[in-house]
Amino acid sequence: MIIKLSPQRRDDSLSVIKKGSVLNVNGEDFDFSPMLEGSTLPWEAINSEWFGGPVEMQNGEITLTLMIPLPYNYSQAQAWPVDLVNVPDGYVQFPRPLTPEETEIKFPPGPVESEERQEAQQGDIEA
Repeated sequence: MIIKLSPQRRDDSLSVIKKGSVLNVNGEDFDFSPMLEGSTLPWEAINSEWFGGPVEMQNGEITLTLMIPLPYNYSQAQAWPVDLVNVPDGYVQFPRPLTPEETEIKFPPGPVESEERQEAQQGDIEA
C-alpha cells in the first residue's frame, strides 16, 4: 500500500490502522480488498473527509491519499510529507509536529508573554 499525504491546516487528530487492504480511519473501516487490478474507486464514492482523492489498484498495490492534520506547531516533515510506501499492518506512523522546545524556538513568546513568564518564574523562585 502507498499512502500519499496531503496536509491540511486543522487541529483535530488522525488515527489510522492498516490490516491488509483495510484501513481503519478514526474508528471507521474502509475495506479495499474487493478492488481489482487497474480499478479506481472515485473520491466521491468514499464517504470520509480524510481521503483526498481516488483509490487505485495498480501493479497489485493500493494507492490512496489521506488528508493529514497540520497543527499550529507543524514540522517540515508534516508540511512537505513524503509518500508512505510498503506500509506495514498496524498503526500508520505519520510525521510528528514540533516538540514543545522546537515550537518555542519557531514561535518565541511575545513581549507580554515574556513578562508574564518572568513574573511567574520569579513567583516560583520566591515560593
